Amino acid sequence: MSVFELHTTHRSLTIMPYFTDLCEIHSTIALCAQASTLWIDTEVSEYKSKNPQLSLIQILDDANDMTGDRIYILDVLKQPSVVATFVDEIMVNPTIEKVFHNAKYDVNFLGKSKVKNVTCTLEMARKIPYHILPVPNYELKTLATQLCKFRDIDKELQGSDWGKRPLTEDQKEYASLDCIYLAQVHLRLLELSVKTSTDPSQEDLTLLGERYAQIEQQWKMLNSEMEYLQEKIKKAMQAQDLSETSDFKLQKSDRATVKVSFSELAKLVETAGIDFDFPVTLTQKLQKDLGENLEQLPVEVDKTTVWRLTPKTPESDNQNE
Repeated sequence: MSVFELHTTHRSLTIMPYFTDLCEIHSTIALCAQASTLWIDTEVSEYKSKNPQLSLIQILDDANDMTGDRIYILDVLKQPSVVATFVDEIMVNPTIEKVFHNAKYDVNFLGKSKVKNVTCTLEMARKIPYHILPVPNYELKTLATQLCKFRDIDKELQGSDWGKRPLTEDQKEYASLDCIYLAQVHLRLLELSVKTSTDPSQEDLTLLGERYAQIEQQWKMLNSEMEYLQEKIKKAMQAQDLSETSDFKLQKSDRATVKVSFSELAKLVETAGIDFDFPVTLTQKLQKDLGENLEQLPVEVDKTTVWRLTPKTPESDNQNE
């Protein structure tokens, strides 16, 4: 029976490996380090506080497992040495692909900038255009429901107390299910990504142009509305002396630009003996001001090519005829 059937009929998964013993956890980490791909999730206690603590690391090493047999739950609450071992053996290992949903969040607890070979299904989904992946949002629950046809996904336990021991069986099952959802979503996103990776030389420009025309006007209207709403909200929050609402934060930043005349800077270089021997980018205005004097300078020219796509209008078509 699949996890889909088990979950939708409210029956329990096969009892998944749940480890609290240090020796068993280290053995499991060593086992997982032999995999080429791991699907990983975490549960965090006090995640809304200033001091969240990593509670669980859930690992799936076989995307085809729909029973929970190949999911390993590591209880790492208040065990930083275990987390450090996981980071050293798994997270920084470039030969193991680590798949997360919203990887930035989990990676913050698992190695931060040291991690290598991380795949984020949230970022994968965002890169797939809407007409291929028409979903209202990119939450894991939404993707699992619409891409993989899972039903009755209950995220209520996400906000449960993950710092309390012992964990309930429902908490353990919830932790396991997210790994299965993650792996299945990852597989479907890989399939959809293929549709966006066509050979540019084989693209049908007529179809692409038609699709562009369909959404261009809608985009302009929505963009105009977004800009209007942003300005209204900013002005309203300023007038009401609010720095934060349930939907927005209003932050103020001051920028200072330091300017000095070039002649004064040149004098300082001469008198103070400062080494300012670095290239200066000559703007079009500077080039014009230098005039013929520009020919006396040993200039270096860096050329780049920029391609700009400009939609044609009926008026421009008529002018070209």
